[in-house]
Amino acid sequence: MTGESRKWIKFRIAALLAFFLVLFIALASRAFQLQILSGKALKALAQKQHTQILLLQPERGIIFDRNGEKMAATIMADSVCADPSKIENPGEVAGRLAAILQTDRAVLQKKLSGAKNFCWLARRIAPEQASLVQEMGVEGIFIVKEPKRYYPSGELAGHLIGFVGIDATGLEGLELRYDRYLKGAPEKLIWTRDAKGKRLYPRVERPETVQKENYNLVLTIDNRIQHLVESHLKAAVKNKGAKGGFAIVMDPRTGEILALANELGFDPNRFSAVNPTTGKNKAITDSFDPGSTFKPFLAAAALEEGVVKETDLFNCENGRYAIADRVFHEANRKRHGALSVHDILKYSSNIGAIKIAEKLGKERFSQYIRKFGFGAKTGIDLPGEVSGLLRPVEKWTRVDAATIAFGQGISVTAIQLITALSSVANQGLLMKPFIVRGLMDRKGNLVQTYHPSAVRRVISPETAKRLTAILTDVVGMEDGTGKHARIVNVAVAGKTGTSQKFDFARRVYSSERVKTSFMGFFPAEDPQIAILVVLDEPQRDRWGGVAAAPVFKNIGEQLLTCFKTNIRENPIGDTLPQGVPDGKPVSGDMKVRLASVPAPPTDRSGTETDETAVPNFRGMTIREVVKKSKEKGIEVRVIGSGWAIAQQPAAGTPAPEDRLCTVTFGMGS
Repeated sequence: MTGESRKWIKFRIAALLAFFLVLFIALASRAFQLQILSGKALKALAQKQHTQILLLQPERGIIFDRNGEKMAATIMADSVCADPSKIENPGEVAGRLAAILQTDRAVLQKKLSGAKNFCWLARRIAPEQASLVQEMGVEGIFIVKEPKRYYPSGELAGHLIGFVGIDATGLEGLELRYDRYLKGAPEKLIWTRDAKGKRLYPRVERPETVQKENYNLVLTIDNRIQHLVESHLKAAVKNKGAKGGFAIVMDPRTGEILALANELGFDPNRFSAVNPTTGKNKAITDSFDPGSTFKPFLAAAALEEGVVKETDLFNCENGRYAIADRVFHEANRKRHGALSVHDILKYSSNIGAIKIAEKLGKERFSQYIRKFGFGAKTGIDLPGEVSGLLRPVEKWTRVDAATIAFGQGISVTAIQLITALSSVANQGLLMKPFIVRGLMDRKGNLVQTYHPSAVRRVISPETAKRLTAILTDVVGMEDGTGKHARIVNVAVAGKTGTSQKFDFARRVYSSERVKTSFMGFFPAEDPQIAILVVLDEPQRDRWGGVAAAPVFKNIGEQLLTCFKTNIRENPIGDTLPQGVPDGKPVSGDMKVRLASVPAPPTDRSGTETDETAVPNFRGMTIREVVKKSKEKGIEVRVIGSGWAIAQQPAAGTPAPEDRLCTVTFGMGS
């Protein structure tokens, strides 16, 4: 072999080695890029190709009333989903499923014929339907568990509690306002594909560590008082032919809302059928002219500023008073001569109110209107609150100041009105209204307490006392406009109101369309309960004193007869509501003074003496009776609704052989 040939061979070997070296470097670089630089991204892409994840919402927190009764809870329901890639005969499967699920076959077939690897077929179906779907044994059709919101009391407090959507997200009421507390960390429903591309059955993966725990709500609402208020409000709306109405019961000392009712109501269990208008909580979302219920706040301002005394006389012009181009009259065309400040409120004189406002002056009047909280949101923990309408005082004319004096030309909400009245009952101290007492974890530990919050002092205790005395005569005296709100043996302070609704088409106040109202508190000497009742467009008895005042009276009397209110003992409680799961004690700095309107009365005269005797059911709710009877092995026959007012056999007597007890329920004892 010549030297030239050897050189050629060496060159070829060197070239080949260089090629392999370059190839090795290239492969190593690519491997480094794939495994190190792009490893995480490629791994995620691979998982995405082989795995599909669906988030399942967990159980929402429970909503309790102040006594531990469940007002909203969660049950687990079955939902049907599918992997269309596994369905061999979509038409046949759709037909069988449509018969079970009672839905449209064409819709199901379209879903099952789709290119997607996942689709919902039906959400939260009945257990018997789920059993039939499982019995089909079709590959690619799955049953998964989903939480379903359940409202045990149906329509009770529907506007207050609100409801959740199909994705378990709060849409209205407390469900919306406290959604981030009620909601928990979702679970994962995971589908995976093996190396051959075969899709496996789904599995549920729960988070190892819950980043965000959900909580239960404990409300200020007493569902028995809520039931009582809703019942009387519904009866009044029907009896007076009204378009609707609302009522609020509040503890004036703390700002706690004990009941908040709207009529017409709705059942949040069937939220999909809720009309958007019907579903509004009008007690906080609708504003209206308050009418004569506004006069006490004018009087409070004038008394506080010292421009009038209760005995000061004003000429009420025999029912006709002209300002600029307007002539003002008394309601119902009444005629009054000289009236004292006391009697201006007692007889609800419009002209007398105008003259007090003129003496007070529009600037000071406007200041007190705002101090009482009108023209601004109260801050109640419910969604949708509006601030009403109060124009700047600089834009008031003499006519504006006159109409506002008797509650026209200003718009307020029901929650503003009851909160302002409660400041008079609370010695001039305005409290912020609230619905939620606290947040509780799953173990029953109270983790957050919402304290009563004083907003500001509006008037002095002395002025509040003087005004309360006047309002007590509005109800207590035979010629007072609020006489139909009297409660036997309890002094009531209150005020009637009838406000004309503005006709925007004619641009005048309507004499046919009115809102009638009554607001008051008791006992006047030591106020513990404040109530507001408003009826919208009653067709019969279109005056607050004869339409709304009796509703106040009925609610107040029932509160006194059906509950251990201890009205004259001025109770204040520091404990969690009865019935709420026990947990660790609340630390001293978390305690909050909360007024107690506790359990219904129990007649102890017939208390059972041994385990074989018939229990004493009097004063219990139907649910409490059923629970007690099960504990005692007694079968109960229920008659009526409300609270137990009679039973046969009597409490304490030996149980009959058939272990049957008939319990009659009613709204009174």
